[in-house]
Amino acid sequence: MTRYYDFYYSYAVNSYLLVILAYFIGSIPVGVLLSRMKGTDPRNVGSGNIGATNVMRAAGKVTGILTLGGDILKGLIPVVVCAQTGEPELIVAASGLAVFVGHLFPIFLRFRGGKGVATALGVCLGLEPCAVAIDVVVFIAVVLKWPYVSLGSLVAATAMPLLLYILHAGDLYICLVTIMAILIFIRHKENIRRILAGTESTIHAPRKS
Repeated sequence: MTRYYDFYYSYAVNSYLLVILAYFIGSIPVGVLLSRMKGTDPRNVGSGNIGATNVMRAAGKVTGILTLGGDILKGLIPVVVCAQTGEPELIVAASGLAVFVGHLFPIFLRFRGGKGVATALGVCLGLEPCAVAIDVVVFIAVVLKWPYVSLGSLVAATAMPLLLYILHAGDLYICLVTIMAILIFIRHKENIRRILAGTESTIHAPRKS
């Protein structure tokens, strides 16, 4: 009996360690590290955000694209590792939330992080690639119609829980994506104000004063 207890205790500890590790992975400030290699810091440029869009302004298009890829990978890797090692949905979802929260509140930047769109995309890619493919089309359609990247991100975040529901994803995953969408909206509150005021940056022009 003791042997079985030790086995399940060890299994639970390893699972929780995966969740903690996911948070630290999410805390890695990819945009800041890459920008510093170019002699700049995105926190001192434009919106001050550490995401790909502002990194592109601070350190150039290539650095912005690399930041986007890195932030997506941050979200993807913990979810895939947990799924491939046979962890239950609860641990997969908890790891996805942990890596997302790590990006928003990174311990390495005194808990001042990004807005989480790319990292959330990586998490969702690990959960349901088909939903991400559809959501990317939604994002592109919105940005082509109304050239606000922030608006496209918000619409895509709103659509993702519905897409997971339609594709019959697990309830825990739908809850996870809904929580991420709510947090993305909270992090974009200033963008929403600027969109309503007509002063938000577009893909064609910088933000109006």
